[in-house]
Amino acid sequence: MQRGPISDTETPPSPRRGRRWLRWPTRALLVILALLIGPLAVLAFGRLDLDTHWSAASMASSGLAPAPSEHPAALVQVYGARAYNWRGAFGIHTWIATKRPDADHYRIYQVIGWNLYRGRSAVSASRTETPDFAWFNAPPVILVEHRGEATEALIDRIEAAVAAYPYPDLYRVWPGPNSNTFTAFVARQVPELGLDLPPTAIGKDYLPGGRLVDRTPSGTGWQLSLLGVFGVGLAWEEGIEVNLLGLSAGIDFNDLALRLPGLGRIAALSRG
Repeated sequence: MQRGPISDTETPPSPRRGRRWLRWPTRALLVILALLIGPLAVLAFGRLDLDTHWSAASMASSGLAPAPSEHPAALVQVYGARAYNWRGAFGIHTWIATKRPDADHYRIYQVIGWNLYRGRSAVSASRTETPDFAWFNAPPVILVEHRGEATEALIDRIEAAVAAYPYPDLYRVWPGPNSNTFTAFVARQVPELGLDLPPTAIGKDYLPGGRLVDRTPSGTGWQLSLLGVFGVGLAWEEGIEVNLLGLSAGIDFNDLALRLPGLGRIAALSRG
């Protein structure tokens, strides 16, 4: 049956209406692709070691930590290094090193997922004289360091936080809990650390117990996070940071730096 002409009271169908449902998925896809630019750039130009088998990779000292005999005072250092193989394009592995006064060794606290396959806790506590080791050929950087008289009390609090970590029997590379979830948990329990974890510390936004709101790892602000997959944070140290599918981006106003997925913290201005 042939339809008559459209009356003055009828609104002709718009071809745009049928496409509206595509707008948000398309925009979301474009945002995700933009966030992947950093990791892809690191994968292409970041000097990642994609060839060496883990069993042959170096864990040698980088020379960032003083020998225990050369530094009798208490010392706390938090390290980060690119994750093994292609995962390093996205994120880092972090660990905590402590040394008590006059100790002849450091204690290393970290989460290692493959421990679970051996029937052990994912939380590893070990002794070493070289806490500044390469992580399977990836050189480490110091994320924060504390020395001085108050440091021993800081170590006491770190050890208590390590013992309270709620996921010794669970490990997930993404979105957590993983090694960065552990380091972030300790930092939240010990805000005196002042630890500003970079955006490449994927898993830091996985809040224990399904919590939606908590302090940022530095203890200088607050964040909202949905299982480490979506969230936003605002803090003095971290600045403002948005998390989408574990890829974080933002602006660090305190240090005048950009926070970018894969690339980490990039200074926007030099302070001389």
